[in-house]
Amino acid sequence: MLAFRAIARPAAVAFRARPVVARAGMAMRFASTKKFSEDHEWVQVDGQVATIGITEYAQKALGDVVFVELPSVGSEIEAGESIGGVESVKAASDIYAPVSGTIEEINETLGDSPSLVNKEAETGGWLAKIKLSEPRELEDLMDEAAYKTFCEEQ
Repeated sequence: MLAFRAIARPAAVAFRARPVVARAGMAMRFASTKKFSEDHEWVQVDGQVATIGITEYAQKALGDVVFVELPSVGSEIEAGESIGGVESVKAASDIYAPVSGTIEEINETLGDSPSLVNKEAETGGWLAKIKLSEPRELEDLMDEAAYKTFCEEQ
């Protein structure tokens, strides 16, 4: 009889709701989504700040990067505007802002180690951090699956 009463209890007693406690890593994992432009730049957003860089596809096409020109901190930029450049042993290419905003930080490590763009294009080789002025512009960028298809079609 005791076993029967345990089974007959309402589920609410057996399964109590617990508050979800967000940890720093959890919030970033769900709130941060990488987007891609047709000019082969990536954007990773954390709150109102977007970190940008060139994609793995772009760095492979460029070859060994030997120089990176970065924008000035405090510069106001518009989406689609050239904000710097990347030079390699094969070619030189402009960097286009995928979003509008204000440059808050640049990756100064690239001055001494431009090859970091090749080694860690979509992580440590980031170029700049931009405080977003038009967050809706992110909707015009591609997700990872769409970007992969875009690259395959080129």
